[in-house]
Amino acid sequence: MKHNLITLTIDHKTVEVPEGTTILAAAKSVGISIPTLCYLNLSDFGCVNTPSSCRMCLVEVEGRRNLAPACVTPASDKMTVSTNSVRALKTRKTMLELLLSDHPKDCLTCQKSGNCELQSLADKFSIRDIKLKGEQSAYRLDISKSLIRDMDKCIMCRRCETMCNEVQTVGVLSAINRGFESVIATAMEINLSDSVCTYCGQCAAVCPTGALVENDATWDVVKALGDPEKTVIVQTAPSVRAALGEEFGLEPGTLVTGKMVAALRGLGFDKVFDTDFGADLTIMEEASEFLDRLTRHLDGDTSVKLPILTSCCPAWVNFFEHNFSDLLDVPSTSKSPMQMFSAVVKNVYAQELGVDRKNLVVVSVMPCLAKKYEASRDEFSIGNDYDTDIVLSTRELAKLIKQYNIEFNLLKDEEFDNPLGESTGASIIFGRTGGVIEAALRTAADWYTKEDLQDIDYTQVRGFEGVRSADVKIGDLELKIGIAHGLGEARKLLEEVRAGKSAYHAIEIMACKGGCIGGGGQPYHHGNTAILKKRTEALKTEDESKKIRKSHENPYIIKLYKEYFGEPLSHRSHELLHTKYFKKHKI
Repeated sequence: MKHNLITLTIDHKTVEVPEGTTILAAAKSVGISIPTLCYLNLSDFGCVNTPSSCRMCLVEVEGRRNLAPACVTPASDKMTVSTNSVRALKTRKTMLELLLSDHPKDCLTCQKSGNCELQSLADKFSIRDIKLKGEQSAYRLDISKSLIRDMDKCIMCRRCETMCNEVQTVGVLSAINRGFESVIATAMEINLSDSVCTYCGQCAAVCPTGALVENDATWDVVKALGDPEKTVIVQTAPSVRAALGEEFGLEPGTLVTGKMVAALRGLGFDKVFDTDFGADLTIMEEASEFLDRLTRHLDGDTSVKLPILTSCCPAWVNFFEHNFSDLLDVPSTSKSPMQMFSAVVKNVYAQELGVDRKNLVVVSVMPCLAKKYEASRDEFSIGNDYDTDIVLSTRELAKLIKQYNIEFNLLKDEEFDNPLGESTGASIIFGRTGGVIEAALRTAADWYTKEDLQDIDYTQVRGFEGVRSADVKIGDLELKIGIAHGLGEARKLLEEVRAGKSAYHAIEIMACKGGCIGGGGQPYHHGNTAILKKRTEALKTEDESKKIRKSHENPYIIKLYKEYFGEPLSHRSHELLHTKYFKKHKI
């Protein structure tokens, strides 16, 4: 749709923008920065809702009696705007002082210190004393496996509410009460762990303060590394290597695989492995499951459920357990790469090392806060010994590296340990939307045609649209593939499946925009999809650089099946590599 262009003046600069552009966007287009707290551009996430609650972006518009919030006020032709008038600056400072008057003063120990937008604005406005004093809000801490909610630090920007309700359509968080008692909370103020929260972590990813943060496990890792009785190994998810460098000042999309491995060795881990090995293992089972269901369906078996849904994303698993419990027999039963890897380590590799599984600590570095929750699920433990012991986010790993005084950017590249560090290009692309299903197609196509196919770049499933549809031909099969990233987009496909209207044979779903590269535990991207696309390109580069790009050709995977599992979907692989899903209560 074409828009008429309008011309306005902002801080004596002439600006030409399409009609309907906000003052904030118009100012940004010519390099004029207007402070904001509540505003976050989530248009690429399918959301245009802007709360306009903090009033930090107030500007003076000639001819208008009141100051205007730049984030929601449309620019108009011949408008004259001042973003730096004395009146606007004084009002912003007052608004900021009001926010600070009801905010804890524990910046030295706050997890978001240094990444807090409120703190940054206080510094920008040179606020050195809180002049406005009075009663402060006091709410209880809500601590779950994945997230910590500290509503004393909430500034009612309502970004989390927008993300949870409008983008992810989970509907856990909303504003309750009135006046001074107002707070963002769950229904009836229950704990997150008792709600339908999926732990996707997108609320924490957009929170400007320390009100929503991950449950930090860095010191649990330090304790484990210092315990002489423990053998401590680490696995790293594919998307971590495409984002970790941002925490050390590198450009988004910089691959730091070798430096990451060197840093992990420097931290003192006994073995540094790659979750990509687990991803290759997942494809062995998931592709087999897909072909088994598909061929039985084509043979007329009406009991077979299609489409099959990928099952690697724990936030997505939690989402359908809460909201689509009538479809629990539709997703693949294959465990996620993290849980497959940990199961193999604790039950197979531990024997090779001669270590009791209770003395083997598996640390997982993940882009996803839901992985902390996933690791704690009872079905992934024997007694009280969980397959995955500790989960760190990408941000937490960066903190740990800094605490150990490791000069990350000066490290020389190192290689993962074998055998569980060997991986293929197919496993690398698990980190981006469309990657899991593309990896599965590479293997399924070879197995179905009984050929070593060379054309393995299924570009049809790639892209950044929230919901995508791809037609893929393998041999004489015409497959229809669905892809969704973001839980709001996933809901659309699941409603079709529930209604019996889905034409897809297989569907990949990831809870976060862009897939794991946009996970809630990654370096903050603040809704900037350009950053996510650069991370995606990094994974594409690593995939294309791999000598082996199909999961079933990984030599150590082949060896593992030969010596332990026999073949995919065997009794032994079902015991160790598959799981069940459960109907969850809904509050």
